[in-house]
Amino acid sequence: MTVYVDDMQAPFGRMKMCHMVADTTAELLEMADRIGVASRWIQKAGTAHEHFDIAMSKRRLAVAAGAVEIDRRQLARILRAKQEERAGNG
Repeated sequence: MTVYVDDMQAPFGRMKMCHMVADTTAELLEMADRIGVASRWIQKAGTAHEHFDIAMSKRRLAVAAGAVEIDRRQLARILRAKQEERAGNG
C-alpha cells in the first residue's frame, strides 16, 4: 500500500498545489495527519478520486515520510485502476 504525490504545480493564491492520493483511505488520512494537513480538507471523500490538494511544502514532507513521486499520467492510471476496482472490474 502506498501514498503518492503528483508533479502538478497549480497556482492557488501565492502557493502552488499538487495532489496527494493513496491506495487506501486509511493511508491517505494517516499521511495527511503526519504532514499536518487537516482531514477536513479531503476532496471527493469515499470515491475512487479522493485526494488532498497540498502545498509544495507539504509535498516535501510527504516525500520525506515515504510518499512516492509520480507524474500526472501515473496519477490518471492509479485513479482509473481504483475506479475499476470499485466497480468490480479489477
